[in-house]
Amino acid sequence: MVQRGGAVDLAGLLTAKGQDLAASWVGEVSKSLGGRISAAELERELRELYDALVEALRHGAGDVHSEHMSEIRALLTELSRNRARQGFSPGETAISVFALKQVLEPLLQNGSAEEISAYLEMSRILDGLGLFTIESYTQTRDELITAQAEQLLELSTPVVRLWDGVIAVPLVGTLDSARTQVVMEKLLEALVDTGSEQAIIDITGVPAVDTQVAQHLLKTIVAARLMGAECTVSGISPQIAQTIVALGIEFDGIVTKASLADALKLALRRSGVDMVAHESARR
Repeated sequence: MVQRGGAVDLAGLLTAKGQDLAASWVGEVSKSLGGRISAAELERELRELYDALVEALRHGAGDVHSEHMSEIRALLTELSRNRARQGFSPGETAISVFALKQVLEPLLQNGSAEEISAYLEMSRILDGLGLFTIESYTQTRDELITAQAEQLLELSTPVVRLWDGVIAVPLVGTLDSARTQVVMEKLLEALVDTGSEQAIIDITGVPAVDTQVAQHLLKTIVAARLMGAECTVSGISPQIAQTIVALGIEFDGIVTKASLADALKLALRRSGVDMVAHESARR
């Protein structure tokens, strides 16, 4: 090895034994991932990492956050994002870096002081890269979880067109401030998109309402009125009614109905639709 410091020694060794070391690295990682990534894709990823690591060490890079490590950081970020999206665990992701230590260990721990020093230096670098990989993985997982939560929030707050000029928001499950904010935004958007003048907020499937949620609903109704639409709240259960009274929340001026059907009848009457009972229904 060239005696110009641990990092340069490592660059020389990794260059001289590049084919064998890279192949062994791919083999170790492949075993840990259980074949859930194609061999071609895995080899491409690790070969790029290997070449970038050699180039960084050739320039004497020892700090993970140094300028010479920028390419390998970018590659590790891409690898971590791919692993997170593919459903791998943090450990399975980090092994893509740490497995190189296992490959290097037989070559760098033969007893000489220079080789032991080189191995320790390389271990320190790989530990830093492994931690960087986990951080990138965690950030991506957080982004995925946030995006999925937003999608679920959107799906759990549908706006339904019941009739020309009449829309409804049937709510099911627990309401919190974030969800009621989505209700307001989607309802107001639907009023603009459909040109509706009647809106029904049905809370039949909502088990409880607190002060903050009630205030958000009131603000939604006021905002709809400012846009020229009338809102009706339907499906208030006895428990929710008692809670609203106990909390002293004022629903003055807001029309409420026991069921969605009753609210729809009112909305249709407001819209000028004449309802005639079916003859068979009166028999």
